[in-house]
Amino acid sequence: MERPDTSGHTPMMQQYLRLKAEAGPHLLFYRMGDFYEMFYGDAERGARILNLTLTKRGSSNGVPIPMAGVPFHAMEGYLARLVAQGISVAICEQIGDPAASKGPVERKIMRIVTPGTLTDEALLPAKADRMIAALWTGRVNKAERVGLAWMNLANGEFKVSECLPDMMETELHRIGPAELVCAENSRISANAGIAISTIPDWHFESDGARDVLQRHFAVDSLASFGMADLPVATCAAGALLRYVSRTQTGSLSHIQSIRVDQAGEYVVLDPVTRKNLELTETISGEESPTLFSTLDHCKTPMGSRMLRRWLHHPLRDNEPVISRQRVISSFLAAAPRQDTLSAEAPLDTLRQMLDHYPDLERIATRIALRSVRPRELASLREALASLPAVSEQLRVAFNAESILAGFLLRIDIDPAIAALLHEAIDPEPALLIREGGVIAPGYDNELDELRRLASDSGEFLLELEARERERTGIATLRVEFNRVHGFYIEVSRGQADKVPADYRRRQTLKNAERYITPELKSWEDKVLSAKDRSLTREKWLFENLLDEFARYAPALSQCASALAEIDALASLAEHARLNDWTAPQLSQKNEIQIEAGRHPVVEHSIERFTPNDCELAPERRMLLITGPNMGGKSTYMRQIALIALLARIGSFVPATSASIGQIDRIFTRIGAADDLAGGRSTFMMEMTEAAAILAASTPQSLVLMDEIGRGTSTYDGLALAWAIAHRLLTHNQALTLFATHYFEITRLPGEAPAAANVHLAAAESSSGIVFLHEVQPGPASRSYGIQVAQRAGIPAAVIRHASRELSRLEAQGAPTPQLDLFAAAADQDYGSSEEGLSDQACGLVETESALQSALAAIDPDQLTPREALDVLYRLRKELK
Repeated sequence: MERPDTSGHTPMMQQYLRLKAEAGPHLLFYRMGDFYEMFYGDAERGARILNLTLTKRGSSNGVPIPMAGVPFHAMEGYLARLVAQGISVAICEQIGDPAASKGPVERKIMRIVTPGTLTDEALLPAKADRMIAALWTGRVNKAERVGLAWMNLANGEFKVSECLPDMMETELHRIGPAELVCAENSRISANAGIAISTIPDWHFESDGARDVLQRHFAVDSLASFGMADLPVATCAAGALLRYVSRTQTGSLSHIQSIRVDQAGEYVVLDPVTRKNLELTETISGEESPTLFSTLDHCKTPMGSRMLRRWLHHPLRDNEPVISRQRVISSFLAAAPRQDTLSAEAPLDTLRQMLDHYPDLERIATRIALRSVRPRELASLREALASLPAVSEQLRVAFNAESILAGFLLRIDIDPAIAALLHEAIDPEPALLIREGGVIAPGYDNELDELRRLASDSGEFLLELEARERERTGIATLRVEFNRVHGFYIEVSRGQADKVPADYRRRQTLKNAERYITPELKSWEDKVLSAKDRSLTREKWLFENLLDEFARYAPALSQCASALAEIDALASLAEHARLNDWTAPQLSQKNEIQIEAGRHPVVEHSIERFTPNDCELAPERRMLLITGPNMGGKSTYMRQIALIALLARIGSFVPATSASIGQIDRIFTRIGAADDLAGGRSTFMMEMTEAAAILAASTPQSLVLMDEIGRGTSTYDGLALAWAIAHRLLTHNQALTLFATHYFEITRLPGEAPAAANVHLAAAESSSGIVFLHEVQPGPASRSYGIQVAQRAGIPAAVIRHASRELSRLEAQGAPTPQLDLFAAAADQDYGSSEEGLSDQACGLVETESALQSALAAIDPDQLTPREALDVLYRLRKELK
């Protein structure tokens, strides 16, 4: 890096400019005493973002220096605000001794805080992960591939994968990084909520990236990690590790492995599906009510984060899912022990134990990064002390020897670390090591002696005060201490003529004089130096303890992961117990069989939820769902998808019984949205989402289609809806829930037996329409649109007008599309081309337009009976 020319600046500003050049584009927090200061452009930018006062600090090189600062004790709050806006900050600390420095105190950038590399407790969300990812595009066998690497610095997780370019957005949405690292010449645009950081392209160079990884993991080959055939992902991983290493002062010793994420391991959920199903965020962006907020009864933040990960990563393989299900069943089946007086369920006891645990996962990481705080070590000490009780509860109450044996092994921590924590850390340590009072009494003899010397001065001062009163005859003489002037002897002004010759004046007040004597000065030097030396000794001891604790960081991380899983599974068990959920069967077939299913979130927001069945199988692949608006079609569709997703994470489900087969993807096309900034209307968005579903869904996919085609004219929309439904049924063969208001499509089961009609029942009463929310066989008899509009508050005059117009149209027999044309189109095999589909839709619209024009030209009042009969035969011939 080229050094800036600082020759014309003051020594302090020369130091600042050198450090700013090292910090690059990051804001530089430059420690000066009790403040972190910013200068020049950083000051102007920081003052604007943080609403700080922008001042001037003299001048350097003849130019006034803009300056803004934040108090060091309040830094975390300001950091949180900056990071929330995607701004990175380089933290520069004073590492030299101000008393020994002839020029500016030596300073050094100790760490760089970026949106994806947060480890501080105050900066991290408790119940969500903060990922950092790197992306690189390359060619493998002449085919373009996208390499992704991502890291959770707060728990040491490091993963890689490769995908095709059209899957990049889906993969990024699944990972959910707070920060994305890209090459300077890449064309990656910023996504909402993701900070983009660029680094030189050569950081992604293959040989260099591989060397970075091999040196970190101390291996000669990455084949042991399964990365031999992932050259593009290797480039991304090496660049990411290099970038993250630069942000931390210590080594990344807790990053001990790298794992390949296999594409077929998870049920794929694209960004639209995650949004529509409201897994962890509502459609409007709120944190509740969502599936996560409903299920999260976890007692620890690490358990909540584990549950959140599971919801975004449903599994395709049955074996790990069944393992989770068995643990939940074990939690629910356990009966109270007979040898205890309490009749409390073992699950309740276990959850109460977990309620006292701190965030061990992040504490273990901060130990590895040497940024752990004394009180976190104290909480770790208490947590480790209660681990044997948790192990005993798992072993005895839940038959852990078989079902939970793996958890028992992972939470079995070497008792040496607990013993060391008890021996070395004070029972009530100070918040920061620089305050002292962190190392326990009795741990170090030298520290104990220095502390005794620094604190046990009371007896000496009382003795000195008594002797000096007797020697001087001044009964009001006092020996005191303050932080500004140290120790002193205070005498009233009226008695000042009695002080001995060896008294030296230290301070003059209005009514008193303060003195120092050689004896008191000698004691002061001894006591004050003892305090400084005790703080220095304590800091040295603490640093050595961190070295010792770091050896246990990997084991602590394993223990934290096991406790997080136990907490998440116990939370799912608790929810199943409270809400009468049942264990689903997991089959190898392409099926979804649900009896009396309920929506897991909506059932908590209404007084009585109406359960409904669902049957989807290869011989019944599509349900055509009709019924009135507000009748519950969208809720029914979402509940089927959520029950399937819950089953694939190992949870019990809200149903009397359920059998969920193999699912590779879940697609949703629900609701109206637009992308005006991107030049896409609501209908274009609708068709884009439909096109993605038609291109990617398979016989193992679950597809939710709601009101497709409503964004254009009636005939266009109907033609498209029919053709899309037919293609899903015959070509993709996906398990499909297809909600529509086009009643003409309800004739599709007559042409394709794998489709079936169901409807959400409604009835009319004297007070208006009543929604029964009950799924019944067959198509709906009417749509109840006017009744729904009336309930929405449309003026009565408008409702009366609409009713008269509806009656007139029904009496005239308003033209409807001829479904025999649809049937003819359905008989064709479109193959991989979409042109035939489009031609059929266009042909239908042209035929209907001609028929409508012919009918509009006829005046029945001007026709004789014979002429009317001729017109009827002619129209019949045209239709044929």
